[in-house]
Amino acid sequence: MLTASGAPRDSERPKMLSREQLLHLFSRFAFLTSQPDVKKQIADAVKDKQEAVAVTTTLQEEILLEMGIDPRFGIACLGKVNSVYENDRDLMIQFYRFVAKEEMAIDEAELEANEFAEKMDNQQKMQEQQLEMLKYIRKFHPDDQSAVLESLHRQMEKANFDNSPAFLTVDQIQDIVWRRSAP
Repeated sequence: MLTASGAPRDSERPKMLSREQLLHLFSRFAFLTSQPDVKKQIADAVKDKQEAVAVTTTLQEEILLEMGIDPRFGIACLGKVNSVYENDRDLMIQFYRFVAKEEMAIDEAELEANEFAEKMDNQQKMQEQQLEMLKYIRKFHPDDQSAVLESLHRQMEKANFDNSPAFLTVDQIQDIVWRRSAP
C-alpha cells in the first residue's frame, strides 16, 4: 500500500539490502577501485587533505545510485551486514573482502609506495601463516578445531582486532588441544 504521497509505507520498505544487491556492490566496488583513474582520484583527495574514506564512501554511494538505491539507506545497510547475514558464510567472506579492498585502496593512497609494498608483503606473510595454521588444525577433531578458532577469536577481540596476529602457532594450538583433553 502506498501513502498519499505515493511512497511505500514504512512497513513495506526493505530494511536491508538483498544478498544479490550486496554482492553487486562488492563486485563493482572491487572493479572500480582497481582502475587507475579511481586510484588517482583517491590519492589526489589525500594530497588535498581530504579523508580517503570519504572518497571511497562517495564511490560506494555512486554505485548504490547506479543500482537505484538511496545511498544513505545502502551505506546504513553496510553497518548491519554482520548481524543480518552472520550465518551466510559466503556473503560474509565477500563482505570482508570488500572491507579489505576499501582498506587497501585507502592505504595505497595514503602510504608511500615503499610503505605500501611493505604492508602488502607483511599481509601476504600473515595470510601464509594463517593458511598453514588452518591446514594444521584440520588434523584435529572438529571440537578441537572449534576450540582453537574460538581461542583465536578471543585473542583478536582482546586486541580489539587491531594489529593482532590472526593466527596461532603450532605450540599454542597443541596447548589448546592438550588442555581440552587433559583430565
